[in-house]
Amino acid sequence: MILMENISEVTQFILVGLTDALELQVPLFIVFTIIYFIILVGNIGMIVLILLDSCLHTPMYFFLSNLSLVDCVYASAVTPKVMVGFSTGDKIISYHACAAQMFFFSAFATIESFLLSSMAFDRHAAVCKPLHYTTTMTSAMCTSLVTGSYICGLLQSSIHVALTFHLSFCHSNIINHFFCDIPPLLALSCSDIHINEIVLFTLAAFNVFFTLLVILNSYLLIFIAILRMRSAEGQKKAFSTCVSHLTTVSIFYGTIIFMYLQPSSSHSMDTDKMASVFYTMVIPMLNPLVYSLRNKEVKNAFQKVVGKAKSSLGLAY
Repeated sequence: MILMENISEVTQFILVGLTDALELQVPLFIVFTIIYFIILVGNIGMIVLILLDSCLHTPMYFFLSNLSLVDCVYASAVTPKVMVGFSTGDKIISYHACAAQMFFFSAFATIESFLLSSMAFDRHAAVCKPLHYTTTMTSAMCTSLVTGSYICGLLQSSIHVALTFHLSFCHSNIINHFFCDIPPLLALSCSDIHINEIVLFTLAAFNVFFTLLVILNSYLLIFIAILRMRSAEGQKKAFSTCVSHLTTVSIFYGTIIFMYLQPSSSHSMDTDKMASVFYTMVIPMLNPLVYSLRNKEVKNAFQKVVGKAKSSLGLAY
């Protein structure tokens, strides 16, 4: 068995980061710390809220709790290292830590895309076939969709990491990015990356087009069903259940398509860095905000939990 460290000529990489401007290091550290705090509080809070309130024990919130878990993991794979770089100036990442970072980020970003398509299918069942919703979205169906999402993400990420870290990095160990993503590492390699590019494009295209096909087909049928509704109140209620999901889908797929469905010769690393900030940090921060601010059930559940907490504190004193 050949060890990966014998294949590569480097034992560590240097992450260039977002900027070298010294005057921006402290402000950016503060901004990213606030963003990461919101990500953790928002997503973990959403998971806890769903677990505590029985009214939220439905397929929609089962998917949402998994989405929050995924957002926490893939944001945590990237953000803490970026914060360390801003605070201490340490931009070195070991060979194996780089591989681990790529694995967790790639896996859970892929899982998110499949979860979003599962949520679209759930919304389609709820709006278009409300009488059959409970028999369609059974516990077994929901578990299968979520399990399938995790399997696809972990499998595809394993392929990317195996292919990427069997390349040679003999020219330089300086990664022109703020984390170990696939395109900047391919640009760094002195090996033939033709196979890697084909696999990256093929898997990314499959993920985007398959999941988007499910999402677009679901929403096409949803909109047709909404237009057929005679009640304006019914139309408004049906549409409101989909707005949050559509917002998340638009931001997520917009950046993914921009990042990965283009040849490496068209990549501008500086532009990619800005796009990467969106899907590594901004999207995980926005998801719980989008779903909580536009959702009466989540607001009611939050108020009930806060009310119970106040009552418990009052009894304790």
